[in-house]
Formats: sequence, structure tokens, C-alpha cells
Amino acid sequence: MEELDLAGAFGTSASLALRLGQIVFSSSSLLFICLDVGFYSYTAFCYLVTVMGLVIPWSITLLVVDAYSVFIQYLPVQRRLIIIIFFGDMILSYLSLAAACSTASIADLLCEAGRSHCPSELCDRYRLSAAMAFLSWFLSSVSFVFNFWLFSSM
Repeated sequence: MEELDLAGAFGTSASLALRLGQIVFSSSSLLFICLDVGFYSYTAFCYLVTVMGLVIPWSITLLVVDAYSVFIQYLPVQRRLIIIIFFGDMILSYLSLAAACSTASIADLLCEAGRSHCPSELCDRYRLSAAMAFLSWFLSSVSFVFNFWLFSSM
């Protein structure tokens, strides 16, 4: 089997950058949503916290493996490993998109309802958290596409 050198696929420096971006955006989304104690009153916000709580360890694990592959020793790409990463990225990508959309819609609804439901600074934080979740979703979906491409070419 010949080695495939696909930028953005598992074990490359581009994949390392994608995982680092996922960690940064997921963590910041989680931080902005959790700065308010009352976020648990809304199911969409709890869903975002749950999904970002899944994305962060997934991305950290794959960041460590990518860093090992890039900096220390190139790991051979195995079909079984790529399919696990492919399905993990696919599932977390869909969950992240759903969480980002639901958080953005609830934040927008709360901002339209007025200051009695959501003070201005709090709504801005919720919107910023949704924006960070969208950026995390984008990087996750890019990784999903690259690993799908790698898997289909194996």
C-alpha cells in the first residue's frame, strides 16, 4: 500500500492545526457559556456545554497523536484507525452544528425578548459562545471531509 500525503488528513501538520483550532474554539465556547450561572435554565445551552465537553477531549486526544506523528515519529495510517476518526469527527461535527444552531437561536430569541430575560452583556456572551461553537464545527467538518477523502482513497 502506498503512502498517501493528503494535507489535513490524520497525522499531518494541517490536522494538528485543525485539532488545535478545535480545542481553542470549543474551550472558548464553553468558557463564554459557563461564565453565567443561569445557563442551565435553557436546554440548548446545556446541550452546547455537553457537546463541547465531548469535543474537547476528542480533539485533545487526536492533537496528541497528530503531534506525535508530526514531531517524533510518523505513524503508519491504518484503515481501522481512520474509520474510527472519520465516524468520530462526523458525529461530533453534526452534534456541534446542532448545538451551535440551537444556542444561536435561543440567544437571539432572548435578546429579542428584552432586558428582563437577558441583560445585554449576557446575551452578547451567549452569541459569542455560539459563534465559537460554529467555528469549532467548521474545523471539525473540515477534518471530517479530509479524513473521508483519505479513507476513500485507501
